[in-house]
Amino acid sequence: MNGKRYPEQLKDLPTPFYLYDMDLLRATLERATREAERYGYRVHYALKANFHPRILTEMKRYGLGADCVSGNEVRAAIEAGISPQDIVFAGVAKSDDEIRYALEQDIFSFNCESLEELEVIDALAERAGRKARIALRLNPDVDPMTHKYISTGKADNKFGIPYGEAEEAIRQTARLRRLEIVGLHFHVGSQIRDFSVFEALSRKVNRLQKWFDGLGVRLSHINVGGGLGIDYDDPVSEPIPDFEGYFRTFHRNLELRPGQTLHFELGRSLVAQCGELLTRVLFTKTTAGGKRIALVDAGMTDLIRPALYQARHRIENLTANDTEKRMCYTVAGPVCESSDVFAHDLELPETRRGDLLTILSAGAYGRSMSSNYNLREMTREIFSDEF
Repeated sequence: MNGKRYPEQLKDLPTPFYLYDMDLLRATLERATREAERYGYRVHYALKANFHPRILTEMKRYGLGADCVSGNEVRAAIEAGISPQDIVFAGVAKSDDEIRYALEQDIFSFNCESLEELEVIDALAERAGRKARIALRLNPDVDPMTHKYISTGKADNKFGIPYGEAEEAIRQTARLRRLEIVGLHFHVGSQIRDFSVFEALSRKVNRLQKWFDGLGVRLSHINVGGGLGIDYDDPVSEPIPDFEGYFRTFHRNLELRPGQTLHFELGRSLVAQCGELLTRVLFTKTTAGGKRIALVDAGMTDLIRPALYQARHRIENLTANDTEKRMCYTVAGPVCESSDVFAHDLELPETRRGDLLTILSAGAYGRSMSSNYNLREMTREIFSDEF
């Protein structure tokens, strides 16, 4: 945790800001790529987790491709030096302009999420005089056993083609001259810690593959998305997720065809633990109901996950001495919303105005989801190797 490693360098910096541990990021990428290469798997980094150019440079250096969900993410990946042939473009509602741009770049694959999208990509490819490689994103109706807002593979989620429409999708691609079907894509959700979810997904993929075999459809790749979770409760004990167990689960349960490659779209598991949000206590108060509140200068505009998902992040006081009396606090921000709270009933050493707090495991979906609501400034980002 960099906040504790650099107390003198950080104590006078204006807050709030994100701090990224580049040593941990590189160690994580080293472990993930080593375990994926054990089975010949291909990893695409999900830019939505964190798209800072410094982060993308590291992804390129370790040989990762890119998983993009907008045209601007495709552009950012290309500007970072990632080859278009290593870029997959997902996204449940791609605009015509975004599709045209990706066609011009000749990306590896569009992950298509509806029958109508197939028609639109074919028509745009026809006008551009190009051919589009596509993977059908099928909704496998697998419960990821995670928060409902980050579940993407259940029957009623907005994502993917219902697997009952798979046969129609095959007929459609057969008559659309500008489409080449090269794979199947699945993604059931995020922050999955129970590997039985990935076992269930593998079994569903196996059944669908046999069905495709019966139709005489040969696919060059399968893409199982991402979803591997991290330990938000005790990030110090598990700074790097269990990539070994994750990839081994698919190796043991998913049946690939000869020459077929397996692709992954990892985001959170690669970058979440390397980032923390540093914030300073502005005021403390006690409510009429007797709750102590520590009001800090970071808010839901800087890190929205607790307000949006009821997510928990470990929070530590970097200023206070651990031997001080411990008290329970609600840690809340300055935004004019009652949901602008990072933690309820959190035990901390006695906390005072000016104390520096760190919110851990914030490298993913922190800065990338921030906003200017209340006309607040966007949070700065600092990297450990800049000291």
